[in-house]
Amino acid sequence: MTTAQFSVFFAVLSLACWAGTVAAVALAAGRRAHPALADAFDSVAGASLWLAWLVATVTTLGSLYFSLVAHFQPCELCWYQRICMYPLSVVLLVAAVRRDRGIWCYVLPQAVVGAVIATYHTQLQAFPKQVTFCSAVNPCTARYVWEFGFVSLPFMALSAFCFIIVTTLFARAEQPPVAEDEMAEAAAPVAVSVGEGAQ
Repeated sequence: MTTAQFSVFFAVLSLACWAGTVAAVALAAGRRAHPALADAFDSVAGASLWLAWLVATVTTLGSLYFSLVAHFQPCELCWYQRICMYPLSVVLLVAAVRRDRGIWCYVLPQAVVGAVIATYHTQLQAFPKQVTFCSAVNPCTARYVWEFGFVSLPFMALSAFCFIIVTTLFARAEQPPVAEDEMAEAAAPVAVSVGEGAQ
């Protein structure tokens, strides 16, 4: 595949990320009004960490392709987004394998910071006639990718960050059921202390 074909491919993936993000938010909002959607929500929540890891990994590999194979020079804002994205491909894999639902408190701050930077960079490339702090040699306004008249590299990153934020929140929302023996173990110390107090 050529670089142009890869650009279209990743642009389509970013639009799919946006569609998945919107669908997930709609599902979360509608499950209370329509109980039938609760099962679908639980299914998505169960796979949410793997979905987040997949998007983080594809995004990481895509950025490496554009810089190492296509030889697009990352600007300063690109590097900040990479700093936020690259570790997520490792952290989310560990969380998915361990089914660690508490990973949201580590992933969300990083993903939110990346999304804020990507949002600024996206509008910068959409409206490039702005004064920026990037160097003139490697400006942040350079459009290496501009598919469908609006999809740029930071737009792709933004779609990935938003998808990861939503799926991580899905993982947080999925609370594993408490087993009866665990409830009994938790209640035992209380019963003992009450019994000792009665004596």
